[in-house]
Amino acid sequence: MNEESSMEFGIVGLGRMGGNMARRLARKGIKIAVTNRSHDVSESIATETGHLACASLQDMVAALQAPRIVWLMLPAGEATETALDTLIPLLSPGDLVVDGANAYYKDDLRHAERLAKQAIEFADAGVSGGVWGLENGYCIMFGGSDAAAARLKPYMEALAPTPAEGWLHTGPVGSGHFVKMVHNGIEYGMMQAFAEGFALMKNKPGFDLDVGEIAELWRHGSVVRSWLLDLSADFLAKDQALESIEPFVADSGEGRWTALESVEQGIPTPVMTLSLMMRFASQGKNDYAAKMLAKMRQGFGGHAVKEG
Repeated sequence: MNEESSMEFGIVGLGRMGGNMARRLARKGIKIAVTNRSHDVSESIATETGHLACASLQDMVAALQAPRIVWLMLPAGEATETALDTLIPLLSPGDLVVDGANAYYKDDLRHAERLAKQAIEFADAGVSGGVWGLENGYCIMFGGSDAAAARLKPYMEALAPTPAEGWLHTGPVGSGHFVKMVHNGIEYGMMQAFAEGFALMKNKPGFDLDVGEIAELWRHGSVVRSWLLDLSADFLAKDQALESIEPFVADSGEGRWTALESVEQGIPTPVMTLSLMMRFASQGKNDYAAKMLAKMRQGFGGHAVKEG
């Protein structure tokens, strides 16, 4: 697997996650091909890791030994669809395409059906670990056939925290991204709970609570200790006021997809869904509704309205 003549694996998309995954594979002695929209990025990572930089998808497919594994780390939607449009005519029967970015599991089912018509396999991989994955390893949940899982096993073992831990073949195509979607919905809820709790403590008059010290305290023996708490303790130790931070929280697709799934199944998920709504509110999407409330209150009660 380390010899270029037997190189079968390529990563398309070298952003924060894709680039660091390529670096981690290099650290494990696995040589791969890499390509990115900006070829300068591919060349930079290749220089750093010894991987093969490819200027295009065509070059990558030509460089890989069949049967190939092409791992996509691209934004869901147009970027992924365009890459598949380009790849499908280039690939051969028996090749395997993996969508390792954040994607909607229903798109996986459609992609798998499309690729199967060309006898090309498809697998979906939900990857968690963020910018810390390079050092600590990634948590990977992937869906696909048993044959695809067997082919991916050496790469899972290298990318995960240990060869035996941190990766799981969750089931058929779509299941990996489904599990990752729920994972991220839970993440939304946990983050919201921490944020609300620390806001209550920070704003409590009379006690002058040191929320940095409390975060550090809770890291040891508390039932709420977690990696999210570790990260919170780290930044609160440096800055508790957070005055330079705009109160704007972006949302990615997984939170929305989780809320939609709960409606489709009729399964109540109030914590995860409300945490998504709070992110919308932070983005100013509650502003008009709040203005409506202020005007209604003024109308029936004569209450003052704060002018903007």
